Amino acid sequence: MSTAAAPVRTLRTGTVLADLLPSSRVRDLALVAGGAALTGLAAQLTVPVPGSPVPVSGQTFAALLVGTALGARRGFLALALYALAGMAGVPWFAEAASGYAMPSFGYVLGMLLAATVVGALARRGADRSVLRTAGTMVLGSAIIYAVGVPYLALATGMTLGQAVAAGLTPFLIGDALKAALAMGALPAAWKLVGRKG
Repeated sequence: MSTAAAPVRTLRTGTVLADLLPSSRVRDLALVAGGAALTGLAAQLTVPVPGSPVPVSGQTFAALLVGTALGARRGFLALALYALAGMAGVPWFAEAASGYAMPSFGYVLGMLLAATVVGALARRGADRSVLRTAGTMVLGSAIIYAVGVPYLALATGMTLGQAVAAGLTPFLIGDALKAALAMGALPAAWKLVGRKG
């Protein structure tokens, strides 16, 4: 008795996970709104960091995941919706904050840029293997810090060194754990959908 292996669908580069859903404007609107909502919900998972006005939260992980899964355009729109709604008063920034007059708002702006960049990289297949996903997450995190840390320094009057100590260093271990989670989840999702074809 011979057993043939199930056919594996070849998923071409240029596709992100969200593209596997049937295409429509309603789908795109739902994905953008869902990405903003996921980021807002994840932002409520917080742990205060002693001596820092910035808590550890699930917000950065969600922003990078949204960008990677939705692609650059929808990822940008989801994070723009998240940022604009939060600026308008929706209490879904970290620790149920809203507005733009907070020292950590630069991280929100960094997430907007990072989601766009990781989404563009995902279109080039950067989320399909463990190593490429790791590089994508590290780059996305670096972009968030490149905007967030200088903004923190300006908003609080800290020196750049103080802002790095308060707004970057305490978060590196958590970011490594978030990257490890993405390194397992995203390539596994691609393998799963490839086998279902």
